[in-house]
Amino acid sequence: MDFQLTEEQKMLRTNVRDFLEREIAPAAGERDKRGPLNREETVSYIKKLMPFGYYIGVLPQEYGGPGLDKKTSGILMEEISRVWAGLGGNIFIAQIAPMLAPVMPEKLRDRLLPRILEGDLIGAGAITEPNVGSDPTAIQTTAILDGDHYVINGTKTWISNGSIADVCNVLAISDRNLGALSICMIMAEREVSPWSATELEKLGQHAASTSEIVFEDCHVPKENLLADASSGYKTLMNQFEWGRSMIAASAAGIAQASIDASIKYAQEREQFGKPIASFQLIQQLIFEMIAETEASRLLAYRALDMIDRGERARMQSSLAKGYATEAAVRTTSKAIQIHGAMGYSTSYPVERYFRDARMLTIPDGTTQVQTLVVGREALGIRAFV
Repeated sequence: MDFQLTEEQKMLRTNVRDFLEREIAPAAGERDKRGPLNREETVSYIKKLMPFGYYIGVLPQEYGGPGLDKKTSGILMEEISRVWAGLGGNIFIAQIAPMLAPVMPEKLRDRLLPRILEGDLIGAGAITEPNVGSDPTAIQTTAILDGDHYVINGTKTWISNGSIADVCNVLAISDRNLGALSICMIMAEREVSPWSATELEKLGQHAASTSEIVFEDCHVPKENLLADASSGYKTLMNQFEWGRSMIAASAAGIAQASIDASIKYAQEREQFGKPIASFQLIQQLIFEMIAETEASRLLAYRALDMIDRGERARMQSSLAKGYATEAAVRTTSKAIQIHGAMGYSTSYPVERYFRDARMLTIPDGTTQVQTLVVGREALGIRAFV
């Protein structure tokens, strides 16, 4: 891997950072306190950020998008997470719509693509269920073919954008007798195949919508099937590699924000007649924060680079996600320590960074699941079936 960014990537990062600092950061803290962004707010932010490659960047050029490589998408994810991880989470999940456009049946794509190109189609992905977390093969939600429609029944929980999404990629089983052997993916359009949603309160990333959603005799046209039993589970696992790498990039962004805030505070805060930045133990904390964040960033971009080159990154994406998210928790915790009592205060952003970082150790596979994936790939022995 070439660890140097291209001139285009450097310019994009500079422009994005300047825009986010000027247009997004000033309102992030206060707006985050008020809870999830509604659909109109999310669409407004998407349209502001689309010129830089957010949301639409994953759409290939043949469908009207810029077709950004995965490393560039990682840069965008890191930069927005550095400013406002809750907004970054909303937009990251919203782009499920453009991300899946290439695998949509032609009729479905033709129907949805105009809204995708306008930035007016919010996506969601429904995998987790009340009794199904780390083992997606145990899902109970059904999508049973009945004539020209699949009828979906089941409850999904901790679904990002579930209450504001226009379309939802649902993981379900198409045959009760076959269970996990019939896992499929189907796209439900809320206007014609409605579902109910209840917003969930959570520790961090307050601006990101997270819901429990219920499908009750939800009729979805059979033309909306994205992956049948022969490819549904494999498609999901492939998507996890990119998703886990992007979460690692997000974690690096949050950690970098906490470093920036801690350096500024340590240079300004005085005790015993001098800035606390001059204290050796403060410098040790800063060293540890920088080292772990740099390692996280490199792990994330290595995994994304492998995906760009068409290589499987099962181990590398799990390593990146597992390490970077836990490192972000440690780094943001140290930022609170450097801030002392003010680290608890909502007047400073580091308590938000800590909560946002802690949120990332669970989705797309817990740290423990990532540990077992890496162990399996390294040792050739499964810890679970």
